[in-house]
Amino acid sequence: MKILNELIASLKGRETPVRGVCAGAFWTAVTTRFTGLATTYRDADPKHDIHACPVQDAGSLLGKTAGELADYALADDTVSASLGLAAINSLIETDEARCLEKGAFEILAEQGRGRDVAVVGHFPFVDKLRVVTRNLWVIEKRLHPGDLPESEAARILPRCEVVCLTGTTFINHTLEDLLAFCRDSYVVLTGPTSPLSPLLFEFGIDAICGTRVVHAEEVVRYVSQAANFRQIHGHGVRLLTMTRETGKMS
Repeated sequence: MKILNELIASLKGRETPVRGVCAGAFWTAVTTRFTGLATTYRDADPKHDIHACPVQDAGSLLGKTAGELADYALADDTVSASLGLAAINSLIETDEARCLEKGAFEILAEQGRGRDVAVVGHFPFVDKLRVVTRNLWVIEKRLHPGDLPESEAARILPRCEVVCLTGTTFINHTLEDLLAFCRDSYVVLTGPTSPLSPLLFEFGIDAICGTRVVHAEEVVRYVSQAANFRQIHGHGVRLLTMTRETGKMS
């Protein structure tokens, strides 16, 4: 987990107190310096015992520092790791001057037109993206019709010129394994879990399509009422993309 450890080490304001935690059905929001989002990620295995890995100190998280909660991102338990990623995102001060107001579909359509593309995670835009690519493969843990299982990543990703990875790969700790298959690819990391940190460009990521919370109370209200991201979109969040080129701006 080299990337995750270096990301945590780079955070400023680790001593900031945790001022709010809301673990909703689909999204988790944590407020420290700012408010950060992450997917509320639960194991898809029906045999998984939901009582086996309780969140440490649940009910007392507001007594922690932001850095202590950010360290939860290293946990094997994905609900704890979701809290940790939201805490990480709550400490990142996004420089909007280094970002584009483009979504993941726009970036992937530009980079993937007429090329071989793989998307890890079944995003709503995959049908539209399929129209502009030469070939499109979707690799997914929770399979939709036409998707490939995650075991196919080692075969498919090295042959692709453009690869899109979901930010939840930070939570389930699969990001580095997937990046190892993408050495010659243009790599896009996308989803509200994705940290908008230029540090990630040092590890082979070319574009980060993430989210900045601009109205914390509104976002927390939606998260607490089990809203999915389509329902939150337009209610206190901005979708931003940082690329390797914009991330170098002074």
